[in-house]
Amino acid sequence: MGLLSDLMEKIFPKNKPVDPKAAPGPVTVPEPAAVPKPAAVPEPGTVPESRPEAKPAVKPGDVKVEKKPEIIETEEKPVAEKITIGHVHMSGCTGCLVSLADNYEGLFTLLDNYADLNYCLTLADVRDIPKMDVALVEGSVCINDPHSVADIKKTRENATIVVALGSCAAYGNITRFSRGGQWNQPQHESYLPIGDLIDVDVYLPACPPSPESIKNVAVMAYLLLRGTDEQKELAAAYLKPLMDLAKRGTEACGCDLMFDVINQGLCMGCGTCVATCPVRAITMVYGKPNIDSDLCIKCGACYAQCPRSFFNFDVMNQFEAIGEAIDAAMGKGDE
Repeated sequence: MGLLSDLMEKIFPKNKPVDPKAAPGPVTVPEPAAVPKPAAVPEPGTVPESRPEAKPAVKPGDVKVEKKPEIIETEEKPVAEKITIGHVHMSGCTGCLVSLADNYEGLFTLLDNYADLNYCLTLADVRDIPKMDVALVEGSVCINDPHSVADIKKTRENATIVVALGSCAAYGNITRFSRGGQWNQPQHESYLPIGDLIDVDVYLPACPPSPESIKNVAVMAYLLLRGTDEQKELAAAYLKPLMDLAKRGTEACGCDLMFDVINQGLCMGCGTCVATCPVRAITMVYGKPNIDSDLCIKCGACYAQCPRSFFNFDVMNQFEAIGEAIDAAMGKGDE
């Protein structure tokens, strides 16, 4: 008798007495229970196959996860790589740095697309003056401070283009009249514009320069160093008057404005010289500037800001293209 017959006999016994008087009722037949499949019995003379051994548990550190390749989207720019710009602060009031920061969104556009600010005492945590493409130098140099003299010389060694940012760096401005006696450093009594100690490539005077002029010089410096041949030509045309101003020297005053502009019949009475004079030595009289020589400190701010003093009129016919290049660089071309 097989195993199946034994199970059927246990479920449905044959010798169980049936009561004839019992009323017939519905007969419920239970479902047969699941019968386990009998294990295969090896034939005589054969070796049973060995069961596979259980694999040890895998440790989390042994699991290798394949990393998907990271897709980096590159931003298209007019030219390939950024330039590096540093702000070197000598002896000044920090007004030029404030003017740089006043570019707001334009400053972010510059730093995102065109320049990396790799040195700035206020904005970058770098102690020593590094290599840079453009150095914006603010303030004059205290020659009583050996550290300041060493810094300006190191700036010239490490920078491709040095920009005298503001009238203090370009002409000394009011720092030329310092007599020392300051509470913290009384021995600091002599200051010179940076052009008296190193060669300067570009002058960007005024007290302070406008945010727009700083932005334009930064963009043009970028195009001059990284642009196409056409862009380099436009940048050179824009920067040439500022380069010529640097070659002119570190001295300028209201007398130069009188000789080169007013006496030549070039003054148009715009009042820019009056607005830029830090000591209010210039007033407008009948539409023309009147210079008080007793108040003039020969800082050069009025001469450098006059639109008809040092400007090179040979590049006037290119200024429309120059303006379009700056607008395109700052993302204003589609507005």
